[in-house]
Amino acid sequence: MKPGDVADTCRALAAAGATRVLSIAAGITTAALQSALGAGIAVVRAMPNTPAVVRAGAAAIAPGSSASEADLDWASSVLEAVGVVVRVSEDKLDAVTGLSGSGPAYVFVMAESMIEAGVLVGLPRDVAEVLAVQTLLGSASLLESSDEAAASLRAQVTSPGGTTAAGLRALESGGFRSAVLDAVAAATDRSRQLGQD
Repeated sequence: MKPGDVADTCRALAAAGATRVLSIAAGITTAALQSALGAGIAVVRAMPNTPAVVRAGAAAIAPGSSASEADLDWASSVLEAVGVVVRVSEDKLDAVTGLSGSGPAYVFVMAESMIEAGVLVGLPRDVAEVLAVQTLLGSASLLESSDEAAASLRAQVTSPGGTTAAGLRALESGGFRSAVLDAVAAATDRSRQLGQD
């Protein structure tokens, strides 16, 4: 949504008698929204992600200066229909964008890479796709349901001198971990830049 569209939308919402607004407009602060809406309308800003379309999203919400606990509860209930919701201060939304807003793309690149690797080592593409997707889904489900940290679960599947250790060594020597750190930092920085434009 372009900044001019946001102002027009805010004026229309105010004219229609809105009492609260949940915004997913990237880079538009609650202060800017509040200014366009006028007094008496509570603003909650959110950063959801695309897995919301299959009710598996992750969203963060941040209150504007006039938002009450009831307004935050309302925003949470709206977004919980399509995933999990966490509450953060507005200054953390750029980091949320870098981690979970852009995060699905990182997972998709991992899936693409796993599928291509499976084909490279001799699997038919359809078999590689099923195995890669289910491995990602199953691993995420295991991590979500476990009381153990990701590092502990990784260690459990890694035998000294085994196949997983060899694969992890290749990931580390290829800079996998630092590439993920850099991706989240770059997306966070870009979100900050967009918010200043």
